Amino acid sequence: MAQGAFTLGIEEEYLLVDRETGDLREAPEGLMEACAAELKGQVSPEFLQCQIEIGTRVCRDISGARDDLRRLRTTVSAHAAAHGLSPIAVSCHPFADWKDQHHTDRDRYNRLAEDLGGVVRRMLICGMHVHVGLPDDETRIDLMGQLSYFLPHMLALSASSPFWQGQDTRLASYRLTVFDNLPRTGLPPLFTSWAEYQRTTETLIELGLIEDTTKIWWDLRPSHRFPTLETRICDVSPRMEDALSLAALAQCLARFLHRLRQKNQRWRIYDRFLVNENRWRAQRYGTAEGLIDFGARAIIPLTQAVEDIRELIAEDAAALGCEAEIARLSHIAETGTSAARQRAVYADALDAGQDHASAMRAVVHHLVEEYHLDL
Repeated sequence: MAQGAFTLGIEEEYLLVDRETGDLREAPEGLMEACAAELKGQVSPEFLQCQIEIGTRVCRDISGARDDLRRLRTTVSAHAAAHGLSPIAVSCHPFADWKDQHHTDRDRYNRLAEDLGGVVRRMLICGMHVHVGLPDDETRIDLMGQLSYFLPHMLALSASSPFWQGQDTRLASYRLTVFDNLPRTGLPPLFTSWAEYQRTTETLIELGLIEDTTKIWWDLRPSHRFPTLETRICDVSPRMEDALSLAALAQCLARFLHRLRQKNQRWRIYDRFLVNENRWRAQRYGTAEGLIDFGARAIIPLTQAVEDIRELIAEDAAALGCEAEIARLSHIAETGTSAARQRAVYADALDAGQDHASAMRAVVHHLVEEYHLDL
């Protein structure tokens, strides 16, 4: 492909908590100013005042992404500490109440609050987005339809939001339950060409319903600003190395599907009804209960599904220099994601004689520790 193919960019949203109590806190103006001064355009406020967003530079490989993501996570942490705060890289705060939060006073967010009404107020959630460079528009659309099959696998491997407002939701990723209340979310539609995608999305733009395609929040979409395919289904991973493994997976899958395209082959397109069933299983169970292998017509353990994917993309992982990161996916599938670790911390705290509120705070302190684990 052209220059810029299979480059990487990672965006993460963090929540800010009090270092002592674990309570959610709004970002002080001085914190945002200090981060912006050091990180320039790589940091910004998010919809809620208790959130902060970072984005890596365009990275040639996973090694470059690691260096930049570590720098971003470390810088945000250092400036937050000066205000008695810490970031946590998690998709839902375990016990905060969304009704107590306030959105950031910016034109974009004010319009969102007006357009989406009460639905957007519950958006106390964070996600991770992975951009993979694909400069050719037709390729982006073609690969979007095929890559959608693997989105539930990525969700299952990233799940980090089991708690909501102090309750165990019994889901691995409650974040999607909240996010799916917004319009224009979920799996992307199937398009046969870039022209069809443009005609469809421009209908809403011409009617004045959205300004541009940044208001389309599918799990996977062509980026509006960059020549990339943007994977948006993942929960935020508290451990940086887990986040990098998921980014490497998105990169390798894009290269794998492009290799098929060059040979005039393609991954089978399954009905969205079926892929959505796997999406739900990933949302509900994470790594615990397995996903449907539609070719085998069987539910297989996620460990097996990951091994199957690793076999498919082995050539791509070697070419892209991310074999170690792809190998780590097997460890995640075997040992569980942040959702399982959070539940274990909560259960251990109760077993130690702590009450519910204290056990919830123990979960937040655990998330603070995990944020700093790989820095």
